[in-house]
Amino acid sequence: MKNNLFAFFPTLILIVAMSSNGYSQEQNRQYYQLKTFTLQNEKQDSVMDTYLKSAYLPALKRAGIENVGVFKYRPNNFLTANKLFVLIPFVSLEQFETLDDMLAQDKTYMTTGSDYVNAKYDEPPYERINSVLMRAFTGMPQMKPSEVQGDRKDRVYELRSYESPTEATYQNKVAMFNKGGEIELFESLGANAVFYAEVLSGDRMPNLMYMTTYPNMEKRDAVWKSFFGSKKWGELSTDPQYQNNMSKADKLLLYPTEYSDY
Repeated sequence: MKNNLFAFFPTLILIVAMSSNGYSQEQNRQYYQLKTFTLQNEKQDSVMDTYLKSAYLPALKRAGIENVGVFKYRPNNFLTANKLFVLIPFVSLEQFETLDDMLAQDKTYMTTGSDYVNAKYDEPPYERINSVLMRAFTGMPQMKPSEVQGDRKDRVYELRSYESPTEATYQNKVAMFNKGGEIELFESLGANAVFYAEVLSGDRMPNLMYMTTYPNMEKRDAVWKSFFGSKKWGELSTDPQYQNNMSKADKLLLYPTEYSDY
């Protein structure tokens, strides 16, 4: 019996270690909130820029939240509404849930952001806010701030949203990124992904979102050309197990503001 127990324990320890490692990786996945502010005019745009630069982002840093991205539309004749996109990473849902209370207790924030916080009902700083809550893919559990260089207004930050016809096909599309190798393909081509994430709550579900980044449109177009022309994508797109898992794809071409963290 003693020898049998001795032989058993190394196997048991290995199983526990493997389980713990998997649990650790699962716990390591970040949460992201994408806040989209719809603006009606240049005054609101100016108020929001001042608020985000001078009050909101500094307050987030005091709360221990780094790598906050703020983006605007690249010039595009087809877009009529002006919007600001704020991408915030969280280490946990608790951090997300308690953020508003922390801001309310931050005296510096309440002072520097007073024009926004105490805006009059007939002079709001925005038309509306849309919020999407996401959780990072297992294949990229942590946000990676973009390292692309060059003039910020020349940079291309491509935000994509992929909707699926059902929850099951949505999970299949997520698996295509994580297990199928779509994330690795983007990485090999220099797409400089900031995040890949499952949408937990939003106005378009089921869907996933991700952001890739480029120094300019020429590089962006070249990477996508290489993506669609690659052998790996040819294999993935024709693989029977990954068919009919997406019903709609939306893409936004953005650039980072001068006060964005990346």
